[in-house]
Amino acid sequence: MALTKNDIIEQVYELGFSKKDASELVETLLEIMKKSLENGEDILISGFGKFCLKDKEARRGRNPATGDDLMLRPRKIVTFKCSGKLRDKIN
Repeated sequence: MALTKNDIIEQVYELGFSKKDASELVETLLEIMKKSLENGEDILISGFGKFCLKDKEARRGRNPATGDDLMLRPRKIVTFKCSGKLRDKIN
């Protein structure tokens, strides 16, 4: 089962914050992260990992429903690379 935003808010609430403050804290953190990515900045969180923007080139694709060929437009994607410390904890 995936950890949801609501689960994170609950865990912050259990640290002694009010429910409203916990919700605002998590929402604010996520908004800061979104704005940084929108501005083309990477996000580095020491001991956790790095969220990076990567450019994808235009490429040929196929509609799976119809089988028609189409061109996929160039776009940016977000990738995550975990830190060595997190990798060690996971393994």
